[in-house]
Order: sequence, then C-alpha cells, then structure tokens
Amino acid sequence: MKVLNSPARLAGLLMAVGAAAPALAGPDDTLVAARDAFRANETSRLASLGDSLPANYPLKDYPAYWLAWKALERNDDAQVQRFLNDVPEGLMPERIRNEWVKKLGLRENWTAFAAEWKKLPVEARDEESSCYGQLMGLHQGQKPEDLDRFLEGKPAPDGCNRLIEGAYARGLLSQEWLWRRARLLLAGNFLSQARQLAADTQLPLDNAALNKPANANLATDGGQEAALFEIERKAKTDLDGAAASLSRMEKDLDPARSGFGWGQLALLAARKQQAGQALQWFDKADPRQLTADQWEWWARSALRLEQWTQLDAIIRRMPAVVSAKPAWRYWQARSLQQQGKPAEAAPLFSQASVGHSYYALLSLEELGNSLSASASKTTPTSQDLDKMKSDPAIRRSLALLSVAEIYTKPEFRTDAQREWRWAMRGRNDMELLAAAEIARKEGFYDMAIYSAERTKEEHDFSLRYLTPYRDVTQKYARQLDIDDAWVYGLIRQESRFITMARSGVGASGLMQLMPATAKWAAKKIGLTHFAVNDIETNVQLGTWYLRYVLDNLSGNQVMATAAYNAGPGRARNWQADRTLDGTIYAETIPFSETRDYVQKVMANAAYYSSTFGHANISLRNRMGAIPPR
Repeated sequence: MKVLNSPARLAGLLMAVGAAAPALAGPDDTLVAARDAFRANETSRLASLGDSLPANYPLKDYPAYWLAWKALERNDDAQVQRFLNDVPEGLMPERIRNEWVKKLGLRENWTAFAAEWKKLPVEARDEESSCYGQLMGLHQGQKPEDLDRFLEGKPAPDGCNRLIEGAYARGLLSQEWLWRRARLLLAGNFLSQARQLAADTQLPLDNAALNKPANANLATDGGQEAALFEIERKAKTDLDGAAASLSRMEKDLDPARSGFGWGQLALLAARKQQAGQALQWFDKADPRQLTADQWEWWARSALRLEQWTQLDAIIRRMPAVVSAKPAWRYWQARSLQQQGKPAEAAPLFSQASVGHSYYALLSLEELGNSLSASASKTTPTSQDLDKMKSDPAIRRSLALLSVAEIYTKPEFRTDAQREWRWAMRGRNDMELLAAAEIARKEGFYDMAIYSAERTKEEHDFSLRYLTPYRDVTQKYARQLDIDDAWVYGLIRQESRFITMARSGVGASGLMQLMPATAKWAAKKIGLTHFAVNDIETNVQLGTWYLRYVLDNLSGNQVMATAAYNAGPGRARNWQADRTLDGTIYAETIPFSETRDYVQKVMANAAYYSSTFGHANISLRNRMGAIPPR
C-alpha cells in the first residue's frame, strides 16, 4: 500500500474523491498546494491559500507573485500594480515588472511604460524589455544604440523586431542593413522570421522564389537572395556542389551577396574541420558581413593547420570586441611566440591572464606562474555570516531549497537559485564568501560556487572548487585508477554537485548520465537493479564509463572529456591526420557546448589537482598531445 507522506497529498486525494479536505498542516504544505493551484489556473483557490499563510513565513509573498503572473496573462494592470505596491523590492517584483513593461510596450502605453521602466534595474532587464526601452526612446527622438547587434543571424523577440521596424521607418537603418539581416536569417534557415522582417519593412523579398528558387529572377534583389538561400541550403548536404553553384552564379550576383555566400560556405567548411578549404573561401568572403562566429572560425581554421602567421593576421583584422576575448589574446600571443616574437607575446599573455578561466590559467603558465601552491583562503567573520543569514532574499532562497528537497519539487529549487543570484548583486567579497559558506553548509553547492566565483580580490578556492561526496568519488576513482581531480572537474561542470540535477535531454545525477548509458554501464559491471540518481550508484556508473572512454581513446583525458559530452565517435572524428596539440584540438571542436565543456573540465581538473596536493602538472601539459587518427 502506498503511503501518503504529506498532508498536501492527503488533501488532494480527499478532494479528488469528494471528501472535505482537512486544514493543511503547515505553511510549506500550503505553499505546495498554492503552486499546484497556480498550475491548474485555480486563481480563487490560489488566493485563498495565500491569505492563509502566516505573516512571518518567509515565502508568504509567493502566492501573490503567482497571481500577478496570471494577471499579466489577462492584461489586468490593476492587480499587477497592487502586487508591486505590496511587494516593492526583491526578485519577485523585478520579474513581474520586467514582463509588465513588455506588455505595456506591446500596447504602446508609453506613459505607463515610462513610469515602470525607471523603476526596473538594469540587471533585471532582458533583451526584449531593453528593446522596448529603446523603442520608447525612439518615440522621444532618441537614436537607439548598437542596432548592429542584430546582425548575428538569429531571431529576435517581438519587441526587438518592432525596434528594427521603427528605426527603419525613421531613416536610421538602410535597406542594405535590412538585406543583411534578412540574409543572415535565411542562412540560419529562419525563413518565417525573414519573411516577417520583409513584411514589416516592405523589403522586396521574393517569397515565391524562396519556395521555388529555380524560378528566381537574378535581375532582382529578391531573386538573388532566393538563389543565395538555395545555395546555402544545398551546402548543408553537398558543400562542394554548393561551392560549384556559387562559382557559376557569381557573375550574376552583386559582390555583397557573393561575398556573403562565400563566408557562409567557409563557415560550414570550418565546422567540418576542412580547414584548408575554409581558408580559401574566407579569403573570398566579404569581411564587412562576417559575424563574430565566422571571424572565430576563420581563426580556428588557421589554428587547426598551425598557420601561425596567418592566424596572427586574422586576429588583427577581427572586430575589437572579438579580438579582445581572452581566447584570441592567448592565441595571438602563441602565434607571436611561434614567429619568434616573445617580447610582443608577453603583454598579450598578461592581458589574457586576468581571472581564473581556462585561458587565464594557460596564459599565467606562459608567464611562468603555476598552481603549485594553493590559493590563499580568506575567511569571513561571524558578523559577516550573521548579516548574510538575515538577508530576506537568502532566507527565501533557503526556505525554497528546503521545500524542494522535502517535497522533491525541482521547480522550487529553480526559484531558490533565482533568489540566491538576486541576493548576490552588488555584494563585496566578504559578503560573497559568507554567502558561499552558508550555501555550502546547507548543501546548496551550486550557489556556493556561484557566490565564491564572483569575488574580485579575496578568494577562497575551497569554496570555488568544492569537494562534497569525496569518500564515494575517491573510492571509485582509485578502484578504476583514474585521476580524482579530473573526475571532480567533470562533476563540477556537469551538475555543480546537484544530486537531483536533470538535463533537458534526460541526463541525471552528479555525473549526468543518460538513461541508455547508465543502463549499458550497469549491465557491463553486473548491476541488475539500480537508481541512477543514487549518489554512490551514479558515481560508480559515471566513473566506470569515464574509464571506458579513456581506455578507448588512447588514454587521453582531453579526448575522453570530449567523448563524455559528445560521444566517442565524434571525439575520434575531431582528431587530425597528424599529432595535434591538445589546446588546438579543444579550441577547434565544432560544437560550442563541447568546446566550452572540455576547456572548463580540464581547467577545473588543474585547480582540483592543486587543491588535492597532487604532482604539479601544468594545464598545458595536462592538455597534452592528441594522436593522429
């Protein structure tokens, strides 16, 4: 017989069978019931449950917050305003106000928008509300800033589309700018968004030709765009054939369109790691139309072939916002070293060494520094701890965390994370470290790391690089003879030590195991019954699989890390036909997620190795060399 283990569950059952529900036992039960009422759109019950919460309950305002979300859906401005008057400060009113200003902007109620906009902190504004803020300014005669940010080939939210339309209507954007945006949307296969842009701005995009590119009239702008769209679509399955088509058609296209086309083909070639072909096509591209992503892949193509002089030249041509990234500071410095110019390389390594990221650590090593000694630890005082414990947002966050764990409700944990992040805004180093220590003691490990990582001058690396569950992790790492620092580096990146972590694709637990992988690994080691979220089982299966991919990938940690994220087949495919520096292999991984993952895991491993007092292995040496295919 199944036991009903909470009053809220019992109340739900009694209501289902028509019996009178008893009074709920405590405020947490009431809150969970209120969340259920919110999801069921039972606003009267939600309001009643909210009214029954005690005044001193730290989460008392949440039912009213959920009611405000429902009011936003109904465009009930009066109820939204009442909530904002009753709860003037905190995460909840900021999120409601951010959504409300978008509603007001959509309705062009600029008077109300202006009143609420000035109350919304910059940190609380998302992309769309910021666009509405610029649109309000446009109506007041102000010129919007940085509209070129929309030339990156991705859809924009409705408020930003309205900003683009308004800016064009006032002569602040040219038709050529609109063509560039439409071209980028088509290249990304965002066909409906490109058509909407054309409809909003009377851009003569040929919709019929987009449907049947063979009928495109190359004497018209719309026909040329349709023909270019067909070449880009063909390139996804037949890159060489698309290049041949573009070569034949080039004489009939204006230079801007043909230059754009070569840039798109070059990007696809670079992502397929056809570096030599990519470099040829990038040379034919129009550099004025290259996105940040294309500039970076141009540089990666030269890097993949270790064409150091060409890499240096590409980085020098990059837009400043791209070349200023630590990655490209580092690689330009490496290219200068290879060209025998160490004096020119040193300042670039110094610029890239700020912080504690992968490239910062690599740059520090090039400057002669290492992690052989543990970072100094700064401890907050008891007064610092008491101050942070009494902060209302932190109290709400920890109360939400408790509800999430007691009731196994991940959505409350998400709210707890949001409250915690809000509470960290504008904090000094001691406050951040105090908050990190509080989170650590509460088992809120991801937020402990979040707070500790935000310090500027005073650091505690034992909080940045936490080691919970070390007895379990170390046991299986030793059994399988794998580096426990590497295992910790991977867990930190995978789950931030959240045992109930579940990814959007279904990966679970500390080591984020996919169901099929967990089942396969369990069969291999003889586990007939297992729970993938059990801490010990998850680590046992995860470390076994990590050992498996390591053994099958030449014992190379970098490749095994890539395989853990993207699969062993892809990790092998990314090898070159010659030995490759591990840092080059990592930087030229085609998947952005996997590239970032590998770099962060390996940097984490270096920090954990130093914390554990292991033999001093630099990150550069840890990255090693990738054998040829």
